[in-house]
Amino acid sequence: MIGKNILITGANGYIGSSIVNRLMLHNNLYLLSRTGGNSSKNITQIKGDVTKKGIWKNILENIDIVFHFAAQTSSKFANANPSEDFKTNLAPIVDLVESCQKYHFSPDIIFAGTATETGFTDRKSINGNIKDQPCTVYDINKLAAEKYLQYYSNQLNKRAVTLRLSNIYGPGPKSSQPDRGIVNMMIKNSLQGKSIVIYGDGNFIRDYLYIDDVVNAFLQASANIEKTKGNYYFIGTDVGHSIFEMATMIREEIVKITKIKAKIVFAPFPKNTSPIEYRNFVANSSKFKKDTGWSAKIALREGIRKTINYFLT
Repeated sequence: MIGKNILITGANGYIGSSIVNRLMLHNNLYLLSRTGGNSSKNITQIKGDVTKKGIWKNILENIDIVFHFAAQTSSKFANANPSEDFKTNLAPIVDLVESCQKYHFSPDIIFAGTATETGFTDRKSINGNIKDQPCTVYDINKLAAEKYLQYYSNQLNKRAVTLRLSNIYGPGPKSSQPDRGIVNMMIKNSLQGKSIVIYGDGNFIRDYLYIDDVVNAFLQASANIEKTKGNYYFIGTDVGHSIFEMATMIREEIVKITKIKAKIVFAPFPKNTSPIEYRNFVANSSKFKKDTGWSAKIALREGIRKTINYFLT
């Protein structure tokens, strides 16, 4: 991807900042965040809030691609504050589509969805054939945003794609929400000599995706937009690990690297735990691989090792 005008929302966040690092040398980047920052030769910092209606009108002209990562990411917060989650996660997409329609903008839109949009799952391999039955307000709004972008592609004849992401971990800034980023959190706690806390018996299965593979997926979705437009894809390693297995890998790798021996302790699930936590999930990324050639490269143990070394530097 070279010579494009690219808008990245949530540019200071976990995925957004990683995308910036990959694209900044060969493209003109427009970084939208609430804090703004210092602009440079090919990076324009835009201080703004996607929840402010009409914001897109002044920033989309001449934009080729929008990577949209600005979001509220806590399902617990969303369930307690449905209107606020709507304001943050769905209304900006409605406004984006409306602005493109009204002012004749046609950027490609690459949207960060979530695997939990499909709802409670107890199957070990999830692809696009499963019926979506979201069970949190957060997932309802994410799914609705995805549908608006399908409308953008299929009815307005423009181009957008949604990547439904599984559990992401690896180097990068700390998640803004305490119920996100479990792998990174466990690694940090272990390096500080704290116990690794597992809620329940630790037998629920997850698909853990390293941040570099996430970035590559977004870039491939954009590079192959003629094939990916109008679609959504589950993105993961297609390999499942129990939460206990993941925690054990963290303990083992930290011992190898630092000699710190973290304890694994079990605790009851906290009150008001989201029902989405009581599920098994492993992605089936075969459709995305077919359309883009992408595949996850970093296995969980290797990714944990890389993340430990990152936090030690």
